[in-house]
Amino acid sequence: MDLPSDFNQLIEQASTQNLYQKLVQQLNKDFLYANIDLDFSFDILPSSLKLMLHETVYKLIQEKFAEYLNLLYIIDVSEDAIKKLDGSDTLQLSEDVSFLILKREWQKVWFRQKYS
Repeated sequence: MDLPSDFNQLIEQASTQNLYQKLVQQLNKDFLYANIDLDFSFDILPSSLKLMLHETVYKLIQEKFAEYLNLLYIIDVSEDAIKKLDGSDTLQLSEDVSFLILKREWQKVWFRQKYS
């Protein structure tokens, strides 16, 4: 599997393989497991998805850090990848974490499609 290096590449891969809706579905499922009230519609535009996810992660970091950590655990975002991020700018950190979340969700969807 060739992991995407940025958001646009991830969306392009998901779209060309007709897995964008499954990616949104996986996000919804994991946010529900984490008990975070965020539900993306299946026809959400990628730009809106990115913005809503970024805003939610930012709010979680600022206001509900325990829920943020729980979400990362449920999604199974790499702890090493999180530790490598620069935490001095919360806005940039939340954008980077949002991409790591999307990348991990993309891995789950891609593997499930390939090996089921």
